[in-house]
Amino acid sequence: MELCLTYDMRTPDFGATRNRLYDAALDQVAWADDLGFDLVGLGEHHGSEDGYNPSPLILASAMAARTRNLKIRTSVLLAPLYDLPKLAEDAAVTQTISNGRLLLGIGAGYRPSEFETFGRDLKDRWKFMGETCQFLRLAWTGEPFEWQGRRCHITPAPEPGPPPILLGGSSPAAARRAAHIADDWFPPLDARLWPPYRDECIAIGKTDPGPYPAQGPIFLWISEHPDKDWKWIYPHVCHQLTSYSAWTREAFGKAAGPYAGGITPETVRQSPAYRVLTPEQSLALFSELGDDTVLYLNPLLAGIEPARAWEMLRLFESRVLPYLRQQTEVSTR
Repeated sequence: MELCLTYDMRTPDFGATRNRLYDAALDQVAWADDLGFDLVGLGEHHGSEDGYNPSPLILASAMAARTRNLKIRTSVLLAPLYDLPKLAEDAAVTQTISNGRLLLGIGAGYRPSEFETFGRDLKDRWKFMGETCQFLRLAWTGEPFEWQGRRCHITPAPEPGPPPILLGGSSPAAARRAAHIADDWFPPLDARLWPPYRDECIAIGKTDPGPYPAQGPIFLWISEHPDKDWKWIYPHVCHQLTSYSAWTREAFGKAAGPYAGGITPETVRQSPAYRVLTPEQSLALFSELGDDTVLYLNPLLAGIEPARAWEMLRLFESRVLPYLRQQTEVSTR
């Protein structure tokens, strides 16, 4: 089972302050590193009123300085908005600071306002994705090369080697494209997108990536009193869902996603994506999902108070993690 922390650093008006959230996130990844978590994921968006993190590589570098083993994944970096030489340089430095723990997840983006801000054309985003992968591989050799009529030389080269490039997306076409141009496909929450990627890998002679890794809830909160805690958690969840609904409406002319038709405490509470569970309920869920599962904790979702987040994480540490490890040990014997 892969244990993953996720952060987008949103700070809505009703949540904790930005400085406190960033301080808490750095402390939490150090805690997770000590406990043997596998991964931290960092998103990226621009022009968000709640301050959604626009600089995942900067935060990744700060987290790398506080950890020793935790892998750090951009989930995802919006590659079409970047100047390619600068992206290559910043990723190389982050990879070096982390001693090889960066996973560079990149995506094409979808919000017109972000592309307008950076002076980029939305319709060219997938063309640029292919160019990004090609450029980064040339750049990270540390050798001079020609790129679109100009001479480029990116130094220093990343150490101990180039980070893997993971491609994200939300369509079968993007999954198939990942097999050709990336090192891996960013594990989609939609299991239907895994077969196109796996089949394409096999068809072009790449190593079979294996079956789809099961995904835990995108938001899981461990609680002694789930119904009581859900009442104060819901505004944070609602803020996230409402924001994504507005962004998809901006991009596609109508809201998309499971709650596009209406977000209520009842519909979200019944969702498998957002779960508030007791330690015992959590362990039952993990047993049902199996060992080949990615488990996500999003302790600061949309400005959750760090004190409450720490209470949850300590409960996970004392009442869930020891038994989770026992389950894993038994299944591997």
